[in-house]
Amino acid sequence: MCIFAIIMGVKIGNIDVGEFPLLLAPMEDVSDPPFRALCKQNGADVMYTEFISSEGLIRHADRSTMKLDIYDFERPIGIQIFGYNIESMRQATEICAAAKPEFIDINFGCPVKKVAKKGAGAGILLDIPKMVAMTKEIVNATNLPVTVKTRLGWDENTKYIVDVAERLQDVGIQALSIHGRTRKQMYKGDADWTLIGDVKNNPRMHIPIFGNGDINTPEKVAMVKDRYGVDGVMIGRASIGYPWIFNEIKHYLKTGEHLAPPTIADRVIACKQHLKHSIEWKGQILGIAEMKRHYTNYFKGIPHFKDYRIKMVTSDSPEEVHALLDKVAVEFAEFNF
Repeated sequence: MCIFAIIMGVKIGNIDVGEFPLLLAPMEDVSDPPFRALCKQNGADVMYTEFISSEGLIRHADRSTMKLDIYDFERPIGIQIFGYNIESMRQATEICAAAKPEFIDINFGCPVKKVAKKGAGAGILLDIPKMVAMTKEIVNATNLPVTVKTRLGWDENTKYIVDVAERLQDVGIQALSIHGRTRKQMYKGDADWTLIGDVKNNPRMHIPIFGNGDINTPEKVAMVKDRYGVDGVMIGRASIGYPWIFNEIKHYLKTGEHLAPPTIADRVIACKQHLKHSIEWKGQILGIAEMKRHYTNYFKGIPHFKDYRIKMVTSDSPEEVHALLDKVAVEFAEFNF
């Protein structure tokens, strides 16, 4: 049976996502199609859209409906939705299904105050019965597999994730991603993988369990895989400006050795590709404006990069940015990471 499972890989519903899939976390203002393209190219197995407001979708808000754009090269992909109203979430599920993703993902983990205070995202962790009822309605609203991303609990005193996981599985979800922090922690402190392991090793659980939180090195992935038995890991902040992390992890798990880090030339190529796709998807004005948050991330650790960063973020010309990137490639060609 174990041999068969290894051959077939992990499945979300009937979708094979690999033997030990690496998932790109849904991140607002980050995991858009241009960024997802780079992560897929560099080894990510499963994509998620940025999280999308159910209220925005049912009101056909441009910012929400634009996030439904998905492309064949990035499959399998899940569209992630969030909201506090069960009927709005049900309707949003139907809208998302029409965009033909591989699955629908529910965000029960976003800790941001403006989301959580309305009872959406991690805010629903204060009302577990509603969380379960909402999930059941979404599962019933689509033939696509439904997955959930959540946290351990609202705070230190409400870490009910083992029970919550069972209840969500009982109403039909096909996979669960768990961030190893509470909502109160936000992104502070160390992620606690012990409870993620408890969910995975609960004999009642039969759906894939993916772990998330502080996954920033291949060694960390190898450790949580071996120690907690998770079916895969979800990578968020460590991929920002560093999409190479996915292939680096895969290589390390396979060989026990590290790939050479990307060179300055590699980083310049990736940055240019990201800018190109950003402009193609969003138009020149918005594409350049939203790319400005990424420049520093691609060249993190390079000394005396500030002058280039200032010139890039103040430029509205793709030609000028390309010229600056070419200068970066030459000036820092010998820099070793």
